[in-house]
Amino acid sequence: MAETLVQTDLQAGRYEGVLTGAGQTEIEALHRGRIVGVARLGPHPTEDGAQRVSLDLPADVLSEGVQVIGLRSTATGDVLDRITLMAGSALDEDIRGEIALLRDELEMLKHAFRRHCAETGQD
Repeated sequence: MAETLVQTDLQAGRYEGVLTGAGQTEIEALHRGRIVGVARLGPHPTEDGAQRVSLDLPADVLSEGVQVIGLRSTATGDVLDRITLMAGSALDEDIRGEIALLRDELEMLKHAFRRHCAETGQD
């Protein structure tokens, strides 16, 4: 059975999840190719054979832009889950730019639709 990690909560900088199908393993948190933490594993209170996973995200991964933290099994080397964090003014500029592009495209579609209706005589 393959290892599966499912996130159950992310509050106040703490990731929590349920790990199933795992033997002897640890879960490492990777950010930009380096290990930034190791999750705590314990028995799950309601699911037989499952493990409860808890990881406090280190403050040094919080920075401008989009940050991705991979949660990797030490047994298989597979990334079982990812945490994506977005923050900062750089993100605001990206979102504003995307919204402006969407508005421009919407205007083009409106004009094309109106032209089509006028040409075909449909409302």
